[in-house]
Amino acid sequence: MILNFINWNLDPEIVGFWGLSIRYYGILFAASFFFGYIIMQKMFNKEGLKVELLDKLTVYMAIGTVLGARLGHCLFYEPEYYLSNPLEIIKIWRGGLASHGAAIGILIALWYFSRKNKKPYLWTLDRIVIVVALAGFFIRMGNFMNSEIYGLETSLPWGVVFLRNGETIAKHPAQIYEALSYLLIFVLLYFIYNKKGVQVKQGLIFSLFLILMFTARFFIEFIKENQVGFEQGMSLNMGQWLSIPFVLIGFFLLYKSLKLQPTKE
Repeated sequence: MILNFINWNLDPEIVGFWGLSIRYYGILFAASFFFGYIIMQKMFNKEGLKVELLDKLTVYMAIGTVLGARLGHCLFYEPEYYLSNPLEIIKIWRGGLASHGAAIGILIALWYFSRKNKKPYLWTLDRIVIVVALAGFFIRMGNFMNSEIYGLETSLPWGVVFLRNGETIAKHPAQIYEALSYLLIFVLLYFIYNKKGVQVKQGLIFSLFLILMFTARFFIEFIKENQVGFEQGMSLNMGQWLSIPFVLIGFFLLYKSLKLQPTKE
């Protein structure tokens, strides 16, 4: 008899000691910054930019990502609980990060970075979103390791039974769908950058990132379980409503970018 589903019962904790633990999610989250830094370093070397500027950019990115993702989850998905228990917001180790919040946090952090370092905002965004797409791959794989943010029931042969959560029915591995989508987006954006280099039209890569990333997120949400109770009965869930503005902004910036002359910034 051939099973038509996959049993998944991985312990998300690799090792624990002194009340602390090393988890797959944390390792993958750190990997997103590690490999992102290496790729950005290659890009900066290609453009003759100093590594000190990249180090500053990395700090801004880390702060914007973590603060944005945490506050996004707290305010978008469980505002009543966290506003009533504000100290719980800082307990990030208990989980609860939102990719839309991370996107907003990154946009704000990079605006400040660009202003402080006298670089065009779109120049910064065009480069950083390449590695953000790769980070999305690592983070969603971390969600899979945690047996969280999975999909609805499925009879497909790659359906996964998340035993650690007490599931007995195969569900869509939506985390892997998203992870692979983001990996493909990373490959495409990095290819465009390497092909065009500094000649790429300003805002083109960033606009494509917004369109592709959040369109993928919008459609994958249809097969994902709701994350919070208030989403029940909604025609579109919170993740989809938050994706729509990013997609629209992406199309607007794409239109503006295609009208520009190539930049050598």
